[in-house]
Amino acid sequence: MELEGLEFGKSDFVLLDEVTMEQFMENLKLRFEKGRIYTFIGEVVVSVNPYRQMDIYGKDAIDAYRGRELYENPPHLYAVADAAYKAMKRRAKDTCIVISGESGAGKTEASKYIMQYIAAITNPSQRAEVESVKNVLLKSNCVLEAFGNAKTNRNDNSSRFGKYMDINFNFNGDPTGGHINNYLLEKSRVVQQQEGERNFHSFYQLLRGGSNEMLDSFHLQSDPALYAYTREGTAATTTSNDRSNHKAVMSALGVIGFSGEEIESIYRILATILHLGNIQFESDGEVVQVVGPEAVNHIAELTTAEPDNVSKSLLFRTVATGGGEVIQKGHTEQEACFGRDAFAKALYERLFGWIVGRINSVIEVKDYNPVLHGKNTVIGVLDIYGFEIFENNSFEQFCINYCNEKLQQLFIELILHQEQDEYQREGITWQHIDYFNNQIIVDLVEQPHKGIISILDEACLSVGKVTDTVCLESMNTKLAQHPHYTSRKLSPTDKTMEFQRDFRILHYAGDVTYSVEGFLDKNKDPLFQDFKRLMYNSANPVLKQMWPDGQLGITEVTKRPLTAATLFKNSIVALVDKLACKEPYYVRCIKPNEMKSLVVFDDARCQHQVAYLGLLENVRVRRAGFACRQPYARFLQRYKMTCEYTWPNHLMDTDRDAVEAIVTQHGFQDDVAYGHTKLFVRTPRSLFTLEQERAALIPILVLFLQKVWRGALARMRCQRMRAIYTIMGCYKRYKVKAHFWEVERRFSNVRTMADYGRSVEWPAPPAALTQFHNITTMLHRRWWARQIVKNIAPSDIAEVRAKVAALAALSGERKDWGVSRAWERDYLANVRDCPHTSSGFTKVSKELRNKDQYGQVLFSGFCRKVNRFNRSTDRGLLVTDKHIYKLEPRKQHKVLKRLPIDTLTGLSVTSGADQMVALHMSTQDDILLCLQRGELCPNQDRVGELVGTLADHFTRTRKVPFPVKVCSSAVHLHMRGKPKSITVETKSGQTSADFKKSRDGFVLLLPTN
Repeated sequence: MELEGLEFGKSDFVLLDEVTMEQFMENLKLRFEKGRIYTFIGEVVVSVNPYRQMDIYGKDAIDAYRGRELYENPPHLYAVADAAYKAMKRRAKDTCIVISGESGAGKTEASKYIMQYIAAITNPSQRAEVESVKNVLLKSNCVLEAFGNAKTNRNDNSSRFGKYMDINFNFNGDPTGGHINNYLLEKSRVVQQQEGERNFHSFYQLLRGGSNEMLDSFHLQSDPALYAYTREGTAATTTSNDRSNHKAVMSALGVIGFSGEEIESIYRILATILHLGNIQFESDGEVVQVVGPEAVNHIAELTTAEPDNVSKSLLFRTVATGGGEVIQKGHTEQEACFGRDAFAKALYERLFGWIVGRINSVIEVKDYNPVLHGKNTVIGVLDIYGFEIFENNSFEQFCINYCNEKLQQLFIELILHQEQDEYQREGITWQHIDYFNNQIIVDLVEQPHKGIISILDEACLSVGKVTDTVCLESMNTKLAQHPHYTSRKLSPTDKTMEFQRDFRILHYAGDVTYSVEGFLDKNKDPLFQDFKRLMYNSANPVLKQMWPDGQLGITEVTKRPLTAATLFKNSIVALVDKLACKEPYYVRCIKPNEMKSLVVFDDARCQHQVAYLGLLENVRVRRAGFACRQPYARFLQRYKMTCEYTWPNHLMDTDRDAVEAIVTQHGFQDDVAYGHTKLFVRTPRSLFTLEQERAALIPILVLFLQKVWRGALARMRCQRMRAIYTIMGCYKRYKVKAHFWEVERRFSNVRTMADYGRSVEWPAPPAALTQFHNITTMLHRRWWARQIVKNIAPSDIAEVRAKVAALAALSGERKDWGVSRAWERDYLANVRDCPHTSSGFTKVSKELRNKDQYGQVLFSGFCRKVNRFNRSTDRGLLVTDKHIYKLEPRKQHKVLKRLPIDTLTGLSVTSGADQMVALHMSTQDDILLCLQRGELCPNQDRVGELVGTLADHFTRTRKVPFPVKVCSSAVHLHMRGKPKSITVETKSGQTSADFKKSRDGFVLLLPTN
């Protein structure tokens, strides 16, 4: 963002050619007319209310001011907000932003823009918990404005309470919580407003923005003119939209964390107050009664109380006599009206206090631990009612103006008085500047035993009928000699004041005439105990929580409560103490005219504000003084890296000498002064130059420190790694040796064991010996197999080989395959298996041997076979090392078909117990058969034997594995080139296995047993 040109005037009043009121006002007016509403006085921002929305608060503006020094950009609220944030973050110092000015000068809007800026520049990593805190802090403004602001004749959105908000930040500079203090809510506005003014916004928002269902449930209508407490403000014009604002408030309450029941309770209380205002009383002789029962019933329903108890609280007062007796004393009509209004004011005041407390419970910093979370720093934002002068100034204006006197005193103390005292203390050459110290006015109000508040309290505590007039007489007597106090009695010729009613205080901001009427009642702030007990006994938990003092019994004696003025004085003193311990930043708001005009600049009005705000004295002090001062040790600690003689540590006699070396190296000798303990820098530009150089060096230093630290970490890591590898090496060698020792121990006697160590469990090897372990176990298995094979008779070797081949071919997919029995192979020649046909087959077998010259019979047996006509018949199967023969057993084993064994490409079996075998031929004309058992053993499985014999033969003769497929469902083959599918089913009544033609091929039917 570029700096402003001279056509807009001086952006800092310190730069004026002459410090006179004329030049000050001329510059202020020029900037206002040019649309430049902000001007600096050093670090103080002077803000003139433009009475319009200005396009200077968007994201671009925030980015322009983020992290920049005050004088780098044109004056703006964002500049002072960023300065406060930087001071808090850089120096871990609590700061505060005090926004002051009279009513309508723009203080509330300024506080909102400052809050928005702080929210925008924090939490760049978008952490959810920080975003939640920021949302609540921002949304709280909307809620507090609705319930604490109202339209006055000076301001459409006037704060009718004081607000001080502390925002807590962690060491990263992100908000972690906050706390809101509220001061002196103008509760008298609930029951009475001046002409042209409105009640609090919340009432109109409820009536004009509430849904029909909500209003019906509260027995309300949408017209504010129907209710006594809002009737005055009905005709008042305002720039706010009550309907849309009501929606925004409801949404904000939800975001903050109010439950649905709590939100309903809030609006129930508002409805109760509206109904209270419409209650009228009438006298029937000495008895006072409520006119019409509807309003009482509505109040009882809304507060969940009994209608009779509500009526009694409005019409009677319960009094305890000296003897402990309890009596009910009836009100006069005037007392009943007073009690009704006092109840309405107390209801609203307690509701507002409860809302603030509820927001605080959400945003307060929880589970804070300085060790874990670092230093917790604070930025305070004070938005409090400005100085007020009305046609009729009462107790509220007296308190508000006293508050402004205290804040002006703080400003004088911090900006003017302390600054000059510090120059004198540090031995800095200084020309003293006269200024008005308003301590005398503060003492007039708060001095013990002599001040106005003490006189009011004394009158409230006096026994007997003490009236406002008597109190005024007491003030006239005790304060007659005070230069800032007067009254009509003390100034008989001043006809602007009334006898026995008015007194005047000559405030720093101007003379204000107060009407003493109602001062004592407002100071006592009386409320009958009956109302407190009524609310405490409500079934509504929110209401009960607001009235804890209602639990006291009628006869219980309680300590006299502090008066309203004393309570307010104590809270303001505490506020000033809180602000005094923080580094202050000021926004001084000025109201350009009384008509809320965009263009009118009322010179006399503005000059008066400039005078009472002490802005001219502020300019003189700033011009004659120094913008920044720091103890030598702190300055040296922050900037020592910018000078070769002070980095990393200086060798000079004192820190002051080291600081002089830094200043000399940068050529700032003419812009500084050396105090006894501090360095004083006249212009911020010098400090900014140092900050820039420091910011450029910090990354280099950080990189250097990171390099050194990373090197140290790497060396430590390397030492640890070497130690770890040494330990690991020793441990690995031990584990390897231990494994060898254990293997040797377990297998030392395997040669003499019956199973040659088959049952010995191998120890688990270390990772380094995994491959060695696998090889060793394989060698042991081979050795074990060799030992077993050595003991097998030569005649059994062929059978063993076939069984091994079957085991490998079936892969465990067929449960029973005859491994446990002796394999005979040539069953057709076996007399025990085929006693009737064996001799005939032996004769045919010899003839075929002579004819076809085969070497051996691999397998023979009876089978059920599907013939070429798709019919099943009994056949004999003979498999030799040369051919596969299909025999007709009923015709002396006549050879029906002879197929070379080389045409066999594989076979398929099922995973069940059936004896079906499909022999796959290279001619695409496969053989489907079901092996039949002979008499040797009626239930033995011969499929495994056929599979093993063929697999062993093909493996040995062809040196290739023999394909064997074990099917879990259907077996697939080809007959005369056509694909067929064979399934297996059981059928009741079936006596033997047989094939039956199916749609896709054949079904092998098996007996059920």
